[in-house]
Amino acid sequence: MVTLTPEIEGLYPFERHELKLSSGHSLSYLDEGEGRPILMVHGNPTWSFYYRELVKELRGNHRVIVPDHIGAGFSDKPLDYPYRLENHIDNLNELITALDLKEYTLIVHDWGGLIGFGAALKAPERVRSLVVFNTALSFLGAAPASIRLCRGAFGPMLIQGANAFIRLGLHWATANRPHFKGPVSKAFLAPYPTWDSRLGQLRFIQDIPFNDTHHPSYETVCSVDEGSSQFSQLPTCVIWGDLDFVFTPVYREDITKRFHNAEVHAMKDASHWIVEDAIDRIKPIVSEFVNRVVT
Repeated sequence: MVTLTPEIEGLYPFERHELKLSSGHSLSYLDEGEGRPILMVHGNPTWSFYYRELVKELRGNHRVIVPDHIGAGFSDKPLDYPYRLENHIDNLNELITALDLKEYTLIVHDWGGLIGFGAALKAPERVRSLVVFNTALSFLGAAPASIRLCRGAFGPMLIQGANAFIRLGLHWATANRPHFKGPVSKAFLAPYPTWDSRLGQLRFIQDIPFNDTHHPSYETVCSVDEGSSQFSQLPTCVIWGDLDFVFTPVYREDITKRFHNAEVHAMKDASHWIVEDAIDRIKPIVSEFVNRVVT
């Protein structure tokens, strides 16, 4: 059971909703405001808390939906679950269908890229525009040392035992480390107090196929990679933290080649958790973009 202190609730003052998935598990999500929908999809090891300031910024003029993936945030964290990319895509598609989201803006970060685009490909006519933060739609090169370490034999001890993936993220995934002291740091850690509650983080890391053609999720990645061309002409805003040690500027260049109409904002002083590093600059960019392209 996830509990938040009043201090954290003050940063994350939203009503939480639940969708019972066909798998039988409960998916938690935020549904704030009214108007044309905006769907925000987080990565690993973050949860919907990551988008809290964008939700506050945009809910005055739009309907903002932010799910927690199974294994993350307030969603169920089952132990007997595949935790494959395909499962996360299907879960998000169930949410899109249940809420009947049409003409929505898709906002993605990290694993949210493959999950968000994978779900969008099931009904591409519903997508109106895109906002892309540091992510990948294919894997360009070898895994960073930190990822290799977490995928190895010591992965369960590091991630489930020491909660190391989030703790390292609070230091390495951001260029704004002082920001992560106090309630913000506690909020990112809050949904994962036990060994079992951190299983989803481990499975996300193990599910990265990179160039392993025999990996169970390799074909799913290839399908999303190829299918993303369907969205190449959509209005797109790319906002990138160039200090990212995982999704380096090489990935930014790959994204901008895919989406021909992309407006690109490369932030040289921001890292992987760019929404935390540069939120004061991001809010006006995203707000102006969605207000302009969503009519």
